Amino acid sequence: MDATDPVQTYYDAIDDGDYDALRGVLADDFTQERPDMTHDSPDAFVSFMRDARPRVDTRHVLDGVYAGPARGVAARGRLVAPEGPMFAFVDVFELTAAGRVSRLRSYVD
Repeated sequence: MDATDPVQTYYDAIDDGDYDALRGVLADDFTQERPDMTHDSPDAFVSFMRDARPRVDTRHVLDGVYAGPARGVAARGRLVAPEGPMFAFVDVFELTAAGRVSRLRSYVD
């Protein structure tokens, strides 16, 4: 398995609305931190993505995915709506030895 595979699965699951696949790529101790909120569990994050995110008609366009040391992966891209780009982001992932996402820190422009 390539270290970037779980990251691609993460974005594909969100963009496709496949919340079972999203939950499957998240570790049981998953946390997400972003400037406006924090999710302290995988179930809270999946619930937010399924039921509370402001828009579901967006997709993630990745400009680069970079595998680093110690199971770290960074992704740089844009969130795009039908009317055009909304914002740029960098997501920093920490993966478990089994290739699941345990921590995600999101930075937006």
